[in-house]
Amino acid sequence: MLNRLWLGFFLVAAGAALARWALGDAAVFAAMTESLFAMAKLSVEVMVLLFGTLTLWLGLLRIAERAGLVELLARALGPLFRRLMPEVPQGHPAIGLITLNFAANVLGLDNAATPIGLRAMRELQTLNPSTDTASNAQILFLVLNASSLTLLPVSIFMYRAQQGAPDPTLVFLPILIATSASTLAGLLSVAWMQRLRLWDPVALAYLGGGALLLGALLAGLATLSAAALASVSALVGNVVLLGVILAFLLAGAVKRVPVYEAFIEGAKDGFGVARDLLPYLVAMLCAVGVLRASGALGYALEGIRWAVQGLGLNTDFVAALPTALVKPFSGSAARAMLIETMQHYGVDSYPALLAATMQGSTETTFYVVAVYFGAVGIRRVRHTVGCALVADLAGVVASIVVCAWFFAPR
Repeated sequence: MLNRLWLGFFLVAAGAALARWALGDAAVFAAMTESLFAMAKLSVEVMVLLFGTLTLWLGLLRIAERAGLVELLARALGPLFRRLMPEVPQGHPAIGLITLNFAANVLGLDNAATPIGLRAMRELQTLNPSTDTASNAQILFLVLNASSLTLLPVSIFMYRAQQGAPDPTLVFLPILIATSASTLAGLLSVAWMQRLRLWDPVALAYLGGGALLLGALLAGLATLSAAALASVSALVGNVVLLGVILAFLLAGAVKRVPVYEAFIEGAKDGFGVARDLLPYLVAMLCAVGVLRASGALGYALEGIRWAVQGLGLNTDFVAALPTALVKPFSGSAARAMLIETMQHYGVDSYPALLAATMQGSTETTFYVVAVYFGAVGIRRVRHTVGCALVADLAGVVASIVVCAWFFAPR
């Protein structure tokens, strides 16, 4: 799928460039060549900061793991997991791995979460009576993964910082609200397909408590002006970010974990993960740059804008759609679209802020399905893709609504 997507970017760009050349725009080829090398340079600049970000957070995550925070979280979520995944025995290794995977996703470390998630999927496969058909527990785990459980999107903060954002955490609250909507939609769709008893008192206590907290947050935010919303989002984002770091370090100190040694141990993994991302980032950023320079992306967006206008709707969100449209297929392509949108419109422009929110509240559905199920030989995925796409759609719609509330020009 990625082969076709990447090749398609270049073929569409070539077709658009030939059309512009035929209309007398001979400079289009020079613009495409310039964009190709500019995007290659930008890839390396982004990777420098990505090295540091992944190294920092995987080091901190290792401290949290050795301090017992992950085990504590697994015990806290155990009663809920027993209702949502009744076929997984209490204390099974899969529960701890699922919790660790969710912890990495919550911190926005999607690349670090993948190897942990693969281990969790293999453990769930040991409980699966079928060798090629996804179990209910595997489907729920994958859909929740594909619903973007990102509560602290440090990778997006990093991309915004690299592009010169005065306050990289400005999108914290919009992403929190939009990703909550996508995760809830994914959970409800799976619960409906699997006839899960969400009205169980324990499940209701967990899910209802989360809904009440989110509702209280929205009620409080509804009283603020647009300028105040942006200010509160930035403040809360910074406080939460620093609070998580301090909590990890203090927990490690209390448990007598050699925090420096544990940090270095985890940081080494982060360096390897970041290094392996560079070829993918170069490939996708260059393809997106050529697509933009050829005029093809502009034509596509104008077509969508014309259709939206025909429906009588506001078109402010259209410029951010490339990130949302490619995200289900490729995380690296969506990342490239996000960075390119920041470059083209400005890092704190409305399209860039909306694209960042969409990036943080949706997931690479087809990639996740292919990798996670492929690792254990699952061929029949049942209702996985449909439920995951429902979550993606909810994330995109919620992003548009929330960013119109927070950032849209008045």
